[in-house]
Amino acid sequence: MYGNPMKRRDFIKYSTLAPLAAALPRAGLTIPEQSTQPERTSVDTVTLFLAGDVMTGRGIDQILPHPGDPRIFEPYSRSALDYVRLAERANGPIPRPVDFAYIWGDALAVLDEVAPDVRIINLETAVTRRGNPWPRKGIQYRMHPDNIPCLGAAAIDCCVLANNHVLDWGYAGLEETLSGLSGSELTTVGAGRNRTAAQSPAVITLPGGGRVLVFAWGLPSSGIPAAWAATTGKAGVNLLPDLSQRAIREVADSVDANRQAGDVVVISLHWGGNWGYPIPEEHRRFAHALIDAGAVDLVHGHSSHHPLGIEVYRGRPVIYGCGDLIDDYEGISGHEEFRIDLALLYLVALERGSGELRHLEMIPMQRRKFRLNRAVREDGDWLEEVLDRESRQLGARVEPAENNALRLHR
Repeated sequence: MYGNPMKRRDFIKYSTLAPLAAALPRAGLTIPEQSTQPERTSVDTVTLFLAGDVMTGRGIDQILPHPGDPRIFEPYSRSALDYVRLAERANGPIPRPVDFAYIWGDALAVLDEVAPDVRIINLETAVTRRGNPWPRKGIQYRMHPDNIPCLGAAAIDCCVLANNHVLDWGYAGLEETLSGLSGSELTTVGAGRNRTAAQSPAVITLPGGGRVLVFAWGLPSSGIPAAWAATTGKAGVNLLPDLSQRAIREVADSVDANRQAGDVVVISLHWGGNWGYPIPEEHRRFAHALIDAGAVDLVHGHSSHHPLGIEVYRGRPVIYGCGDLIDDYEGISGHEEFRIDLALLYLVALERGSGELRHLEMIPMQRRKFRLNRAVREDGDWLEEVLDRESRQLGARVEPAENNALRLHR
């Protein structure tokens, strides 16, 4: 149990600094003013931390304090420990067990200082000890429920579950996932015990008033089986079968039925393939149509294992693919041209009331030994070059900012 996320963050911040602050003056020293924060935000903005796939199952689960049964049923592996061994072969021994905060590494200092109002991830795993692997699905992710505190370590507010791994261990696995996350005071969206629950938005109340609504849909293009769709009498994923005009109306109607004046609306979409930079034209048309309909303030896309270009349309940011933030791909060969060791923390500030973009910054990270580390300048430059190249095709630019951050410009 983590209680109110803001109180918990304040406790972590001040319980860490208080002994140091008391000791330094006695030694005739003061704490220097330092900042890794890209840009301070004002009270008239709401700041969101967004991440793509957070894959805490399989190999990651095996290094956490309560590893689950390592058996998997993949074409080339029968044990999740194989993924730990691949990572260690690439970069050296990984301590086991690690504490719950370990996998977030340097990201925690960034998040503590920026103090985003809302933290949203795509949780790309089942959280279960139960169930059987879904038939004829080649990859299975699961995290032991006792490892849920690894999400609390980063004070995550909302876990998107509309993805192609939440039902890897069947309906029994999904039930335990839903009950375990809700029992740990984590808000979920995009999957549920029936269609109504799967379609319902996550509602996050902001300090000082106002709300952020998070809606989530998954699409077959990301690998979600059609059979996973939630129905009136069956649990499952909030599946959007296509990006047609009918789908646009479904999303817009769902937002209209829940939105209140002043709400900030995030639409989270698990769509498209894992590799490649081109943005499907139907993705752009869909995002534009939702913005034209007044249904969304921010499009949060994920499924691609690497970051994709970003667009700003009518003052609303469209992140077509955030890329993975946490995964167990370290040491796996192939797709080297996409630098899958690199990741981004997305920090988006929107105006309260209007929902328009104030600024969007990204913090480059590198995954090493299943831990997020601040990327070195050369790696940040590589990400800046790639994202700028791809975003310019969408009418935006990405440029370097202070402290090796990246900033989006319209």
